[in-house]
Amino acid sequence: MELSFWASDAVLLVAQSALVALPRPRALPSLERLGKRLQSRWWALVPLASIVGAIVAITASSASAGFLTWLALIAVPLLAAFALGFVIHGARPWLALLAGGLFALAWADRSGLAGEGAALLLSALSCATLGVLLTAVAPRSWLKVGIVLMAAADVYLIATQKLQHPNDVLNAAAPPAQLPQLQRVEFGDAVMGYGDLFIAGVFGALLAAERRSQVRAALLTLVLAAAYDCLFFVTDVLPATVPIAVALMLVELWSWARRRARRERLAPMRVR
Repeated sequence: MELSFWASDAVLLVAQSALVALPRPRALPSLERLGKRLQSRWWALVPLASIVGAIVAITASSASAGFLTWLALIAVPLLAAFALGFVIHGARPWLALLAGGLFALAWADRSGLAGEGAALLLSALSCATLGVLLTAVAPRSWLKVGIVLMAAADVYLIATQKLQHPNDVLNAAAPPAQLPQLQRVEFGDAVMGYGDLFIAGVFGALLAAERRSQVRAALLTLVLAAAYDCLFFVTDVLPATVPIAVALMLVELWSWARRRARRERLAPMRVR
């Protein structure tokens, strides 16, 4: 069964948006205690460094794409298992075993929709774990800035044609024995970078840490992403990090407006 580009793209958008709602609050209390000792504003640069660093490394040496491919092949299933066991809503330790089944399916049906769907789930789950880990060690306000900077860098790199070639090299890198390519996300005729899921995982983890409505933010992200992807009618490449950054800014603007309205309601009471 083959899907059109728009159907394939819709699946990726739903996966990216759903990832915003995936991390659960206080997933790992012990990690939060450790994170306080390791906390630094420099961690907030990880989202930006993840895209800029990969592009610089691949541009300098195509061998870097092979390294990133192997890193994803090893790390993604482990991070996904951790997410199933401890990080996401409904996590249970025994559910971590499902990651092995998803990897087997992604390997056995690498070019089929079932295998691509399994690989997509593994990547999304791994990004939920990375988001929770990063939120534990980076100050939240700085990490929000990091998300916006990552999206801005993504736009700049695509607009200046500096991302396309390194991205093609990374997407083409393949491990031996027909093992799944987990350094990218592909479903049907649509392709999304791993970083596009990573930024959604960080956004979701931030919302979970601040006890904000993840479901509403996920729906907002989906609406923004669907409208944004209409630009595919006029271009072949879009930075999929942009809807996440816009959703973050809208959520922050809404929270600021609510706090201001609340202060204004309470002000007359204080005068009396």
